[in-house]
Amino acid sequence: MYNTSFIKKILLVATVVLLYSCDKDFNEIGEGLIGDDHFGLEHTEYDVLAYNQEVTPVQSNGLTLNGLGIYDDAVFGTTTANFVSQVALEANAPTIGESPEIESVVLSVPYFSHATAADPNGGNLYALDSIYGDKNGKLKLSVYESGYQMRSSYIDGGSQFAQLYYTDQDADFFGNIAPPGNRLNDAADPSQNDAFFFSNLQQKQDSTVVDANAAVKKYTYTYTAPEMRLKLNKQFFLDKILKAPASKLSSTIVFQEYFRGLYFKVEKSGSSPTNLALLNFFKQSGNAKITIKYKAKTAIATDPEETMEDKTLVINLSGASTGLYNDAKNPDYAAAIASPNKATGDERLYLRGGQGSLAVIELFGKTDLISYDDQGNVVTKSNGVSDQLDEIRNNVKHKNWLANEANLVFSIDAAKMTGIWEPKRIYLYDLVNSIPIVDFSTDGSTDGVNGKIVYSGIINLDPTTKRGTTYKIRLTSHIRNLIKDATVKNVKLGLVVTGDINTITSGKLKNRILIDPKNNPNDYFSDVPRASIMSPLGTVLFGGNIPSTDANYAKRLQLQVYYTKPN
Repeated sequence: MYNTSFIKKILLVATVVLLYSCDKDFNEIGEGLIGDDHFGLEHTEYDVLAYNQEVTPVQSNGLTLNGLGIYDDAVFGTTTANFVSQVALEANAPTIGESPEIESVVLSVPYFSHATAADPNGGNLYALDSIYGDKNGKLKLSVYESGYQMRSSYIDGGSQFAQLYYTDQDADFFGNIAPPGNRLNDAADPSQNDAFFFSNLQQKQDSTVVDANAAVKKYTYTYTAPEMRLKLNKQFFLDKILKAPASKLSSTIVFQEYFRGLYFKVEKSGSSPTNLALLNFFKQSGNAKITIKYKAKTAIATDPEETMEDKTLVINLSGASTGLYNDAKNPDYAAAIASPNKATGDERLYLRGGQGSLAVIELFGKTDLISYDDQGNVVTKSNGVSDQLDEIRNNVKHKNWLANEANLVFSIDAAKMTGIWEPKRIYLYDLVNSIPIVDFSTDGSTDGVNGKIVYSGIINLDPTTKRGTTYKIRLTSHIRNLIKDATVKNVKLGLVVTGDINTITSGKLKNRILIDPKNNPNDYFSDVPRASIMSPLGTVLFGGNIPSTDANYAKRLQLQVYYTKPN
């Protein structure tokens, strides 16, 4: 009894001390919730300065996803996405054999897809993922030998630097197609070139089984998920690869100088509608590759000299690659990003992936200069250069306000986005330093591409129309840091569409951009999140500068901060 009582007393004292310590620290930093009847949870809304910013040519080499196709968007315009990649032998210095005779050359590129049901004839039925535009769209697709040497690095002033390639270099590659510049996918079937389409049908291959007793060939079938399969010119690969000097096939470096890669070019196919697919040429379901099947004489002691053996040589798409974009902007969109209102903000924010646009977000815009006495009372108020943070810090310091939660809620302009593909997520980050904000970094929620659900940025859908209404981003810790420490810089934030919330690395702009040359001559940004570069989609959001007479005034962008305030 004594021991039990003693332990209970010790636990009680320890609990009181712990709670006191936590409460003391909590009140010092102005965080958390206090469940006391003397406190009420209230929210205050602050105006936000937000304006459009064009994304100029940006680094597009080494992306994990690349667009191929033509995407027509009624709001933003038309994006044409071409692609170029180096190639490499699956095994260097192959033994080709004598007198090779090609049977087939096939280029295969896996699609993103998922099985929807079992096919009663064998295998599965599939639906394609990451296809944007008309589901029946067709393209004129041409695959050429590239004559442009892509290098991984270059030397400048005695130092080695990574070689970057940009979204606006399509003319460089198209202008350097290797002579004679003939299309490699030149089969008579128009679905291989002039009327190409992204098919959701599985690929079916037969394998032969020989019945030893009856000596009858039977066929079994293997099935693979949908992929691009193009028949390439056999004579070209006979001359270029199978009859190449052995030295040209001896190493990857030598081979990539000799065969500089493939250039994929898309154009409209007559009057047919178009679409665009996001493809992973390197990692999904095996690499994109060229498979050469041929026969050749091989010097093996056990074989007669005249025997022709079946052989296979594989060339992978690997090494340097880059996405190449050509945009035709719609007039309204072009005007919005060409002349942003950096003084009072824009009414609409246009976010678009690729070489598109982002929004610059400035929290706690400039207000009247406010002075306080030692008790936190306002003593002067006049035009000046102070900002809203002064008032918030004063309320926290002198009135014991506690900041519990802070959010930015972006309302979608549904009228403009009618019938348009909507991005599932947007991403808010530190624009100047090109890093995530602290709320993103400390959000440990994981669910693949659907992770970071507290930080969010996930589209909210209307239950009836299934169309987007808002995106909400939590930035509580970011705001608390600004409140607690006056030395923390209130940096400009960037807002972009994202195709993958887990990809936070950035691509370099070809030329860095001065954000606000009139008021902040040293605020540049020189990077854009790569997940935004990879996305072809866009959205239109309401900004903070909407007239009070406008029917959408209630949807204007504001920062919502929830406080507990002593009564």
